[in-house]
Amino acid sequence: MRNILVVHYTPAPWPRASTRDHLYAFRRYSGCRCFYLNLALRMVPWYIARISFDLIVFTTYFLGARWTREDARRAVTRARRLRSLGGVKIALPQDEFVNTTWLCGFINEFGVDYVFSVAPESEWPVLYPTVDVRRVGFVRVLTGYLDEATLRRIAVLARAVPERPIAIGYRTAVLPWWGRFGWIRKRLAEVFTERARSRGWRTDISTQAGAFFNGDDWFRFLLRCRYTLGVEGGASLLDPVGTIQEQCLRYLVDHPGATFEELEAACFPRRDGSLRLRTLSPRHLEACATRTCQILVEGEYSGVLVPGRHYIELKEDFRNLDEVLSMMQHDHLREEITECAYREIVESGRFTYRRFVEFVLERALGPAPARPRSAAAALAAQAAGWWNGIAEGVSLLPVIVLIWLKRLLPAPVKRTLRRVAKRRPTGPFAATGTP
Repeated sequence: MRNILVVHYTPAPWPRASTRDHLYAFRRYSGCRCFYLNLALRMVPWYIARISFDLIVFTTYFLGARWTREDARRAVTRARRLRSLGGVKIALPQDEFVNTTWLCGFINEFGVDYVFSVAPESEWPVLYPTVDVRRVGFVRVLTGYLDEATLRRIAVLARAVPERPIAIGYRTAVLPWWGRFGWIRKRLAEVFTERARSRGWRTDISTQAGAFFNGDDWFRFLLRCRYTLGVEGGASLLDPVGTIQEQCLRYLVDHPGATFEELEAACFPRRDGSLRLRTLSPRHLEACATRTCQILVEGEYSGVLVPGRHYIELKEDFRNLDEVLSMMQHDHLREEITECAYREIVESGRFTYRRFVEFVLERALGPAPARPRSAAAALAAQAAGWWNGIAEGVSLLPVIVLIWLKRLLPAPVKRTLRRVAKRRPTGPFAATGTP
């Protein structure tokens, strides 16, 4: 049996369902012995160096530590004991437009063999200018996939939500460090709210903080909607060292109602458009799974979704908006599109985490069998795997205890803690979160 080490950096004890599906896909579908190592809560244990690993996976949830300087420093410091390990090393980055200097440095320092990127191939030279492409293999993947257990839950939820009373439902975050490409999300929300109101349609559209849904509540929301809006994931602004995000956050503290133009002039003048990172989002697949018809701004959608077949296309300048609104009045068209999307995207099984894991293993390891190991080495690895699972769970206990202690604190103490905490930005660019 192959040994796989999956490295992540997850401070929260209860990650969202979509995070769990992505993170634990190797345990569920690889058929290998998987060791999980959460460097947000643990150091590298001594026995890891004694195990012969076939594959070492630096997950999205490890590489995402680069969003803050302190997490980025701690993650790399704790991971350095892994540099000398044998086996193929792969990286699964996302949000590749931010702190790319750190990302390139990590790939080079740790000897990563393959980068499974969500960015288009045309943008790899922009994102990874210091990585030797003759040594490191680049492969394109999606930002997320469908999990078989999640699809079963959606089927159960669908039976409990037989009606779709909401004409248009939409949740999005509008963040300036995505660049102007991210701004279209705000315009989508505003335009469809106004036009639907004029037609008397019921909508549930929001870009406000706190309006997002967690877990299965997101699927329940989609199941209540006939249509949902969307645009490709990605960004048009490159932030090589993470300073643009920091500058925007500081500016928003003092100017909570700032427009995009004001932020651009103050924080990243003439830098928007330095990147064309556009990709399919897990939300698009989840809408297919709930049979919610998508109205999407024109794009490539990683070659997965086809306009007119899997969704209704809205031109980027909104010039066909009246035509789209007219099409929305015909339920038979909506049903044809959602059934086609469900059949070709969901039922086909092409975009599941099972297929994703199979693809990664094939590209990274090929058809070669696992490294030969003695019976003693195999037994030691099995015992280490059991112990590592226990240690991974135990590492969460202090965090869980602190959470419960915080809940038990008297209200005046909680108010004091909130006052001394760093004030979060508000206004049109405040993050709303995603399901």
